Amino acid sequence: MKQDTIKGETALPREIWILGFVSMLMDISSEMIHGLLPVYLTTVLMASPLTVGVIEGIAEATAAITKLFSGALSDRLRNRKVLTALGYGLAAASKPIFPLATTVGWVVVARFVDRLGKGIREAPRDALIADLTPGALRGASFGLRQALDTVGAFVGPLMAIGLMWLTAGRFTAVFWLAVVPAACAVALIVFAVKEPARRRDDTTARAALHGADLRRLGAAYWELIAIAALFSLARFSEAFLLLRASALGVPAALTPAALVIMNVAYAASAYPLGAISDRTDRSVILSLGLIVLASADIVLALTSGWGSLVTGIVLWGIHLGCTQGLLSALVADAAPEDLRGTAFGVFYLVTGTALLAASFLAGLIWDRAGPAATFATGAALACLTLVVLVAVRLCGTTRRAG
Repeated sequence: MKQDTIKGETALPREIWILGFVSMLMDISSEMIHGLLPVYLTTVLMASPLTVGVIEGIAEATAAITKLFSGALSDRLRNRKVLTALGYGLAAASKPIFPLATTVGWVVVARFVDRLGKGIREAPRDALIADLTPGALRGASFGLRQALDTVGAFVGPLMAIGLMWLTAGRFTAVFWLAVVPAACAVALIVFAVKEPARRRDDTTARAALHGADLRRLGAAYWELIAIAALFSLARFSEAFLLLRASALGVPAALTPAALVIMNVAYAASAYPLGAISDRTDRSVILSLGLIVLASADIVLALTSGWGSLVTGIVLWGIHLGCTQGLLSALVADAAPEDLRGTAFGVFYLVTGTALLAASFLAGLIWDRAGPAATFATGAALACLTLVVLVAVRLCGTTRRAG
């Protein structure tokens, strides 16, 4: 479904910008907390790196499972905004739990509620972006939202660093201040975003999840899901970048700088690469992202100083810019219009489950063999994903030629 744009076919809809700023504000809030959380867990609450990996994995799996049902429900209700706003509201409500937490258990509860909110909002939000955007601008739209989201992801850690300095290292004071941008994000989604009208025949009364719908998603969609799952095994939680920085002697108050560096590279690359993908074969950009991820892992496995650490983190951010908005655009390209919510929900369920396994595996390898082995394993999995992607692409070309 094509939507009107501000200045014709070359300008993105106003709501895409608003949704981008909503994401930015929520990410400022989240990264003010998450930029300090791994160090807070390991130095204040005395958790192990394996525990950090398990917490991050549980959090992401919770989000992934919820996305499946919220996406399908948004197809049935013909209303994506209400679920998107509910998800942002839950995430905002989780923020005060972090400064109140005195045990690892309370942190697990906070992360659970936060990721539950993320799970409720993401599939409907991405389906809403696809509904709002002309097909020719889809890569740019997802890239813009991802870029603004990522601006928040580096502003948040910068604020965390500054506030840690101003408060003489008081983690809980920083966690309390993170509540403010989260509340602003909720207000913006509630009052400034208008959902487009959808045709009454877009969906029919049926169960929120239906086997016939999953079959109707088609072979190309399921091939994409398989590749995305394998890719997710290669990219474990960014919490391990913070642990890598800490292991190299970066002071606790400065470890959020790792996320700042990563997200500057991410934000700078996401929109232009998304726009380029609208004019070329998206699989080429995805392949580039896998090569960059493998390179980042190799650098981080071998690093012994801060210079190579920064190089590895920059490469990690560029790989995210190559792949994250692009995968969303590929899902929107492959899915029928009336099943976009379901398509994004399945995508997030599968990739989130794979990320749970990846985070657990990364923590286990780190405990048993150290950080170099952890990143070397990620590089090997990224190379394997690239081989599978090229093979699937060649098989598809052969089928079309035949």
